[in-house]
Amino acid sequence: MASSSRTLSAPLRTRTPPIPLPSRSPPSWIPVSNRSFGASSLLSSTQPNNSISAIAATHNPQKFSCLKTKASTSANMATEKKVQVFDSEEALSVALAKYTADLSENFIKQKGSFTVVVSGGSLIKSLRKLVEAPYIDSIDWSKWHMFWVDERVVPKDHPDSNYLLAFNGFLSKVPIPPGNIYAINDALSAEAAADDYETCIKHLVHNGIISTSETGIPKFDVMLLGMGPDGHVASLFPGHPLLQEKNKWVTFIKESPKPPPERITFTFPVINSSANIALVVAGAGKAHPVHVSLGNGQDSEVLPVQMVSPEGELTWFLDKDAASKL
Repeated sequence: MASSSRTLSAPLRTRTPPIPLPSRSPPSWIPVSNRSFGASSLLSSTQPNNSISAIAATHNPQKFSCLKTKASTSANMATEKKVQVFDSEEALSVALAKYTADLSENFIKQKGSFTVVVSGGSLIKSLRKLVEAPYIDSIDWSKWHMFWVDERVVPKDHPDSNYLLAFNGFLSKVPIPPGNIYAINDALSAEAAADDYETCIKHLVHNGIISTSETGIPKFDVMLLGMGPDGHVASLFPGHPLLQEKNKWVTFIKESPKPPPERITFTFPVINSSANIALVVAGAGKAHPVHVSLGNGQDSEVLPVQMVSPEGELTWFLDKDAASKL
């Protein structure tokens, strides 16, 4: 089906099994390891060195006009938004691949690297077109650095692991260097894993891999984010105190309303420092928070997704079911 889009306003674990290196050739197998470092190495090292786990891990849709619009909520200031609605999730995935590939090319030309943050859930499935022609061959995967906006504190082979989801659906199919894949240290507690991941990011900021905003907050090139049916993003849930965290870059939650209970997550200052954010939403089950965020829908409280307000550009990728109430 041809696609269309329209503009809208608006505790320790010591055993983990081997996981293959991301490779387009037959995979070689290595054991997963968890590595952390102290703050002293932040200043002494001059080369990138993962503080966490360096895991060895086609057509353009036809669209209506897509315009930048202004939208605001009580949770954020006015921010430029692009909203694109597609006839199907397949068409959405095609457009998302081109969007990501174009950003990759531009940032690599500008600064020699591309820092990408992903979520879990259905987002990974929507990245599937990147592992197909023409992008699998045209993208300079060696320049990619990949992070997670949130992660469940479980072993990397656990079905709830966002790392495992990304590995199976994406990382195992593209040649991103293992040292450029930054997974959490799952041998640590949730609190320690969050502190460790923040130290990792500080290390990469120090070495120039990750850019910073004018206020010194890490500024990732793009965040590719999904959204839950309750309007949560990352592991930032409606009504939770972590929505108001302003000091930490990475924090933890032990009582997630959605299992598993222990997670780490980026905070809104980091999310909203991004140069680009894509909110990728498909399915009728998510139509209500889309309506609240982009239309005139109402909810009893401000939804986390309404608090996504990047310094750069925000683009919504919706299928027609997710946009059905607009």
